[in-house]
Amino acid sequence: MIKDVVDTYTDLFEIDQNLDNLVKNIELLNYLNPLNIEQEKKSFFACKYRFNPKFNYRKIKFDPYKLQGLFFSQRLERIEDKEIRTLYQDIIYEYSGLIQCIETIGSGKNFYYNSLKVFGTPKERDVENARFILHFEDEQPGEELIKKHSASDAEAYFRKFAERYDFDFNIKKSTHISASAMVLNASETLVLKKNYKFSDNELQVLANHEIGVHMVTTFNGKSQPLKVFSNGFVNNTETQEGLAVFSEYMSGSLTLKRMKELAYRVIAADSLIKGYDFKDTFDLLYSQYKLNRETAWQITLRAHRGGGFTKDYLYLTGLKKIYDYYHSNQDMSLLLTGKVTLENKKNILRLQQLGLADKGTHMTDSFAQNLNTNKKLDFILSNLK
Repeated sequence: MIKDVVDTYTDLFEIDQNLDNLVKNIELLNYLNPLNIEQEKKSFFACKYRFNPKFNYRKIKFDPYKLQGLFFSQRLERIEDKEIRTLYQDIIYEYSGLIQCIETIGSGKNFYYNSLKVFGTPKERDVENARFILHFEDEQPGEELIKKHSASDAEAYFRKFAERYDFDFNIKKSTHISASAMVLNASETLVLKKNYKFSDNELQVLANHEIGVHMVTTFNGKSQPLKVFSNGFVNNTETQEGLAVFSEYMSGSLTLKRMKELAYRVIAADSLIKGYDFKDTFDLLYSQYKLNRETAWQITLRAHRGGGFTKDYLYLTGLKKIYDYYHSNQDMSLLLTGKVTLENKKNILRLQQLGLADKGTHMTDSFAQNLNTNKKLDFILSNLK
């Protein structure tokens, strides 16, 4: 069956393979996380938050200009199907934008403007949603929020959690990441922050988020006939992060504290367009919103790495879209077929009908049953604009 499809769409598969060979170089997060986070954090705290950190980044291992040329040299006119040709055209523009982001990491405004092109910036509605969430009173912290597990404990927990899925992935520890954990799609690797302490709740959250969604879509994408499902559709971040946080909600591990963290990320991303530098955003979160300095540092770092990275506001917008999608009784498995987007639902269905995509092998197990018992979260998610 697949051989017949490949024979029918020879040009499409050749271009898809060419793009797969090229895109391996451009995993943005590989380059975006500073190499000297801990040293700059100590200096920033020592100077009482008066001077902006100076971050160092990995050297680029490719020629950005040459790589751009190779992307745009693909002869898309050979793809006879107009809708598929348009899909690939948009995807090449997206990959081009990611190359520009990587090329300008650490260059201040240039990186920020490239980040805006790829990820956008919070709208006023998104900022209002964030403020709405922050109006709710904090819940009393319980035992499950005490940070007591090392990265090695976390690794053991994640390996146990992963037994419910039929795939193997790598786990490594690093001091050079700004999140407590992240998935590298190309190398099928879950990276854990080496010197970080995890709470019981964080382990649950990260397992459902990183393994239950990001790893599931990684492996589903890699099993597809077309590599574009693995490498990513245009603007897939919003859908992917929305699914990942929704998995936290469905598993019963999403808390109001976590929702507020996502809201503060929107506030931090919004501060970039207002011209705030690192110390200004930190001051906004630490002095005005009264976050502790560790949390204020973490959220500020995520927003300012590279020179201004707006991606973080998409977690909340994505969560709202996926929450509404689920409650309108739509097919969740469609969105797990790879690094795809809600907006490309029709394209995914059509590719499946043409035999160019399958339904995916793995399903996020938390989506089978809603275990959320926090009515406040439902009230918030139902009332976001």
